[in-house]
Amino acid sequence: MRLTLDLTPTLLRSAGVKNHLYYWSRALAAARGAHEMDYYPFAHAPDSLDHDRGVESGIPNWRLFLVAAMNLPAMHPLAQALVPAADVLHGSPQLRLAPRTRILTSHIHDLTCWLMPEFHTAANVNAARQMAEQVWRRADGLIAVSNSAKDDAVRLLGLNPERIQVIYHGVPETYFAVRPLRVTKPYVLNVGTVEPRKNIDGLLDAWLALPADVREAFDLVIAGPGGWKSEATLARLESKPRGVRYLGYVGEDELAALTAGAAAHAYPSLYEGFGFPLAQAMACGVPSVTSNVSSMPEVAAGSALLVDPRSAGELREALLKLLTSESLRKELGSIGRAYAEEHYRWDAVARESWAFFERVAG
Repeated sequence: MRLTLDLTPTLLRSAGVKNHLYYWSRALAAARGAHEMDYYPFAHAPDSLDHDRGVESGIPNWRLFLVAAMNLPAMHPLAQALVPAADVLHGSPQLRLAPRTRILTSHIHDLTCWLMPEFHTAANVNAARQMAEQVWRRADGLIAVSNSAKDDAVRLLGLNPERIQVIYHGVPETYFAVRPLRVTKPYVLNVGTVEPRKNIDGLLDAWLALPADVREAFDLVIAGPGGWKSEATLARLESKPRGVRYLGYVGEDELAALTAGAAAHAYPSLYEGFGFPLAQAMACGVPSVTSNVSSMPEVAAGSALLVDPRSAGELREALLKLLTSESLRKELGSIGRAYAEEHYRWDAVARESWAFFERVAG
């Protein structure tokens, strides 16, 4: 079987989808066996990962123009000619008008544009709806990154659940074996793009309401670049509240050690299709406080304290409970590590994915 993997999102400044495609493409290549793989619009998979910019593509500007033109029906035949011939084309969220001559598959990462459109630009919402109509509805098979994401797609879009297989994301091997960052003061870590959906302001409110002795014993460290509608939150972070450190974007080569060195992980997002930082903390054996909504209880699988993310009071109490009990931190960290070992390895994800492609291709 020959698979063409659409890697268009790696051209962009992004986080979750780029992370997934980078590691997934490498895992698929390592596990392909007798199968063949091509990449669109590149000749090979990216060699490095930087969420803060697009990859160095090394392909001519005219070809990139045609890649972008896949969104335009009038240009679609030209762009289609650039897609390598394959038995299966796996489209990315940037795919709007899929070639009609191949078996088509795609990922369902989340339904946030339907559930929380206020957290996106109008252009992003329209693009997501167009992809759902043109790609998800006509795909021969779909991969959802969690049961939560699958259930949302079936409930909100009426997609056939029999065409959707749940395959979790993986966590890079470095998180399972990394040496924790050496620090003079323990810290609670939050990782993610600074944007309204990540609920950084709610986390700050809860943190600043903790007893003074707890905030003296631990720092709150926030890592992630500024995103959409982040100006007010960034201004708050850059005012340097006592005991709060904002690192900005942290590269992949440093993030594993930063995660492993944390005493706890705080992830009170308002919605996630999966939540990479949560799974990465689990792989490092770091316990979390996270939200009781969408996929987060599913991904955490008993390794986190769950709260209503819109309640600063609940978030405060959970942080206090976790930070004042070393035994609880060790217990939840062990649960998370064991679950990640079994469910969030990229090599296992790749084997499941190839089995999915074989089934869809018949």
